[in-house]
Amino acid sequence: MYHCVLYCIQIMKKLMTKHFSKWASKQKISKDDLSLALTEVQDGNFEASLGGHIYKKRIKFKGQGKSGSGRTIICYKKGNRAIFIHGFAKNQKASLSKKELNIFKELSQILLNLSTKEVLIAINNGDIIEVKS
Repeated sequence: MYHCVLYCIQIMKKLMTKHFSKWASKQKISKDDLSLALTEVQDGNFEASLGGHIYKKRIKFKGQGKSGSGRTIICYKKGNRAIFIHGFAKNQKASLSKKELNIFKELSQILLNLSTKEVLIAINNGDIIEVKS
């Protein structure tokens, strides 16, 4: 008699905060571009690792290239989840202040330590949005 064993493979969640989602909508950034940016971060393709699981990643605005468009701040932990937490246009500011970076590191720690159940609750409440292409 053969026994069937089911393995549950946890697929890494690609997410964004509600705040980031509003910013991305205003910039008309497509879900495909958001998903691609998260995949690139997973593959090690990003502009800067800022410590504390925080990464800076360029993203293009509609009708523009990456270099002159936007910058995103992503918290990412391999095998866990990747979450867009902040975005800004390159012409708004060059980089994050130390205060902003510290706040994002604290937020990253909170978001990456949420249980799967807590993430699902946040998604159901609309506080976190899945990035689906």
